[in-house]
Amino acid sequence: MHEIQAAVVAEHVGFLWWIPALPAIGVLFHIFLGRRVRETVVSVIAPAVVGLSFILASVAFCRIWSGPPGLVLQQTLWSWLPVGSLNVAFALQVDALTAVMILVVTGVGFLIHLYSVGYMHGDPGYARYFAYLNLFTVAMLLLVMADNLLLMFVGWEGVGLCSYLLIGFWYDKDANASAGKKAFIVNRVGDAAFLVGIFLLFWHLGPGAHSLSFTEIAERARHVSPAVLTAVTLLLFIGATGKSAQLPLYVWLPDAMAGPTPVSALIHAATMVTAGVYMIARLHSVYELAPVSLEVVAIVGALTAVFAATIGLVQTDIKKVLAYSTISQLGYMFLAVGVGAFAAGIFHLVTHAFFKALLFLGSGSVIHALNGEQDIRKMGGLRHHLPITYRTFLVGTLAIAGVPGFAGFFSKDMILARAFAHAPILWGLALVGAGLTAFYMLRLFSLVFLGECRADARTKAHLHESPSTMTVPLVILAVLAVVGGYVGLPEFLAWGNRFGAFLAPVVGNGEHAQHHPQLTLELALIGASILAVLTGMGLAYRFYVQAPEIPERLARRWRGAYRLLWNKYYVDELYDAAIVRPVTQLAHFLWRQFDLAVVDGAVNGAGEAVQETGRWLRRWQTGNVQHYALSLLLGTLALLAYFLGRG
Repeated sequence: MHEIQAAVVAEHVGFLWWIPALPAIGVLFHIFLGRRVRETVVSVIAPAVVGLSFILASVAFCRIWSGPPGLVLQQTLWSWLPVGSLNVAFALQVDALTAVMILVVTGVGFLIHLYSVGYMHGDPGYARYFAYLNLFTVAMLLLVMADNLLLMFVGWEGVGLCSYLLIGFWYDKDANASAGKKAFIVNRVGDAAFLVGIFLLFWHLGPGAHSLSFTEIAERARHVSPAVLTAVTLLLFIGATGKSAQLPLYVWLPDAMAGPTPVSALIHAATMVTAGVYMIARLHSVYELAPVSLEVVAIVGALTAVFAATIGLVQTDIKKVLAYSTISQLGYMFLAVGVGAFAAGIFHLVTHAFFKALLFLGSGSVIHALNGEQDIRKMGGLRHHLPITYRTFLVGTLAIAGVPGFAGFFSKDMILARAFAHAPILWGLALVGAGLTAFYMLRLFSLVFLGECRADARTKAHLHESPSTMTVPLVILAVLAVVGGYVGLPEFLAWGNRFGAFLAPVVGNGEHAQHHPQLTLELALIGASILAVLTGMGLAYRFYVQAPEIPERLARRWRGAYRLLWNKYYVDELYDAAIVRPVTQLAHFLWRQFDLAVVDGAVNGAGEAVQETGRWLRRWQTGNVQHYALSLLLGTLALLAYFLGRG
């Protein structure tokens, strides 16, 4: 259990709603006016509304930073769900945790919007694209600023909807449309469990629970039985495995690369996939009462980190390598929150947002220069043609690999230290993942930028650096990927872990003495991490720069293992055989045996009965006066016979 957090100091303010409202105004503008105005107008409005949100987010952050420990900015807009004793408000809050998240969402989101201006220039769906992108920002801001679980779920579902819209943005291509549907369906599986978890939690909080605010949940969860809390937290975690692409619901994320590259950067870096990590950090007081669930979170995170990293070793699509890298890095975040290092998990979320957005946008610059080519086997030697992209991509590579001095080094090593204190076997898995990350990232960098260019002559002739709207965000993110880690130094260095101290009033002090390793041990752990990184990078340089024939020789020698990795452990095929095809066959069976035979049979039978009745009645409607007179006479005689018979 963490140290007791500082007492909450609430301050009611009136500007919080503008932070999500500004991008929402952008959504309305693009929907109703986007097609009627010039592309230049959309290019200004879309980034501007997110930039203004970033300014307001910075104001809120400064208020929290300069205020007393435990300060929470609050704003209640209206009573949202007044049902009996339940009265859920549409209310927003910003504490230290939220302040960090809204800075990341709006800051990195603004850079991605700016980059998109150049990347999507001339696309027929330009205004529609920015409507979706602004809506994505609105949903994520609502998710992290909500002061209660139900409102958070609205944002949770909103980012899921936007991911579907953006992944399938070019819906005229079957692969893109299928990828969007896959993301939507897989997330619905997780979200169904998430919703059940919310219902179960509300049911057991007791009759006094009326708002489902996070403060109320933290206070009343102490009186709920451990078994129920374990069930609730595991159900919520299933939702997180879908949203944040962890085992076993990770399969949608690699296919999400079908969307525009800036979308990949937004989903993978600043918004949707971090939602699960944020949710566990926000509900840490509940998870701490369910240690079994935390253990499950840590184990799943560690296994996912290594599992996805092994697949990334052999991928040849530049965006697919980064996709599996994202899954792996999210595993580190879940490992952190699973071992109780909530601040460390959020710290890695922040640094990852910087270097992963940089890497995805850098890959977009490469794809832009190569006229849409994404196969790294057809690249090489691009350092001469794309100097800015080359240098910034190198910074991102060193940061994600965990090279000392870069942002990823500090956040990753903070997680490794806490994992070792919790369970050395989890530390061992994370260390292996760190070495694999260094290997596949330097492999990617070498095949794209070093050696000789393997592109065809026509592509070579048109190689050029991207426009400034794309390169300026790369430079800014490269700077952040370097300096962003210095707010969370090891305790024995300079100012120490300022980031952890900032979040301590919300999530507890993750560097409590009972968890903090001794200096000698901490230095040894850092040394082991550096050794793993240097080993991975050294092997990659040897394999793909000095002796590029080695990988082919190893692939032939270890054909079975290589095929297993190349086919991504056949997980998609397993899901297809065990779930997709049986469900499809069941649907076809029900369609033929029930829908056609019973439903359609009943409807068609009723129609045929009416038609047959009509055909019989038409025999009496001949239009012949004599027939009508005869019918009248027969009817009259029948009535007379009836009444005479009764008399």
